[in-house]
Amino acid sequence: MSNPNSPYNQALGQTLIERSVREKIVIVGVTLDGHDDEETEASLDELALLIDTAGADVAGRLVQRRDTPDHTWYVGKGKAEELRDLCLAVDADTVVFDNELSPGQQYNLEKLLGRTAIDRTAVILDIFAQNAHTLEGKAQVELALLRYRLPRLRRGANAKLSQQRGGVGSRFGSGETKLEVDRRRIKNRISRLEHELVDLGHTRDLQRKGRSRSGLANVVIVGYTNAGKSTLLNRLTNAGVLVEDRLFATLDPTTRRLSLPGGEPVLLTDTVGFVRRLPHGLVESFKSTLEVATRADYLVHVVDGSGPDPDGQIEAVREVLREIGAEAVPELLVFNKADLDPQAVADAVTWHPGSVGISAHAGTGIDGFLQTLSDRLRSLSTVVELLVPYERGDVLAAIHREGEVVSTTHEEDGVRVRARLADASAGRLVEFVVGQ
Repeated sequence: MSNPNSPYNQALGQTLIERSVREKIVIVGVTLDGHDDEETEASLDELALLIDTAGADVAGRLVQRRDTPDHTWYVGKGKAEELRDLCLAVDADTVVFDNELSPGQQYNLEKLLGRTAIDRTAVILDIFAQNAHTLEGKAQVELALLRYRLPRLRRGANAKLSQQRGGVGSRFGSGETKLEVDRRRIKNRISRLEHELVDLGHTRDLQRKGRSRSGLANVVIVGYTNAGKSTLLNRLTNAGVLVEDRLFATLDPTTRRLSLPGGEPVLLTDTVGFVRRLPHGLVESFKSTLEVATRADYLVHVVDGSGPDPDGQIEAVREVLREIGAEAVPELLVFNKADLDPQAVADAVTWHPGSVGISAHAGTGIDGFLQTLSDRLRSLSTVVELLVPYERGDVLAAIHREGEVVSTTHEEDGVRVRARLADASAGRLVEFVVGQ
């Protein structure tokens, strides 16, 4: 970290998986009523990938079935003692629960186990903290970290070293404790970050308005983390976005211009990947980034067709889209990684009518995908007829730039053009529209 005393890096210092030495982690999953063991094991497998991405190693796992969580340790007392013995056996540094722990449960577990106990949310926050690079991304991650830490503050070993009493004797009560000071500092920092993100959001709105004035359709790539979104963007636009075979490799949205087979240009935006049970606080902090999906004309929903549970990933992404208010935006399902498992991708396309199968890495199926996307966008646009005076070459250029020209006829008064235009473009050129 470049400046260990900065508020951002102080917040990162509270993430609970250190990266200088790979920790040994024991992961714990609880199958609650209404769920099955297979679902729990799949979720634990994903948690293991998250932990590896965070820079630690899984040394053991423990699973329990319960009707409801225990209010003290989440798992039962006997299982908690078994967990303590397992940690001693493998010399684990940290225990990570796949389920969300309350601050009280976390505190009780740490007392019993004698080591750090965290949950899936803390791991995801840690990964986001590692991968945030832009000013807005760092502010969003720090805000989520502080919101997570605030209810979990508790007295440390030096809790008695509070400030002096507020007055002579005890009639004025004791002074502030270190815990109270820390809590107030975090609240103040949260307030400042919220204001900073509002300002950064205004800047993003100005950029978005500038793009909307171009009249180009906005296509946003969404999908589960590591499904191949950035690889697809690079394949289509040579964007040069970082591509790694790990979770949450990129957090910041990237927008590039893309020409579809019919010649019509669109703006294509890559977004942060989603994951099952993405922490609500993280979604809330990243809303200004994620809302690009709510303003899209079309969503390209990329799915890892070679993975063990494509349908589960689809539902996880759609759950986040519902949370940010983007569920009504039309989407094109794209099953990726046909190079790894062609049959699985072909079966997924069969089970999901209207979807397409591709390999963003190898380039197979890209032409069919682009044609399908072009057809879908074309169905959203309107064919209008315009009469453009010969001296208005700028208008003719705008029509060719922003839409798809169907036919052109030269007449005495100007050029009669039938073109497929988005509503925004047609609205700006309304003075030239005829036949309506």
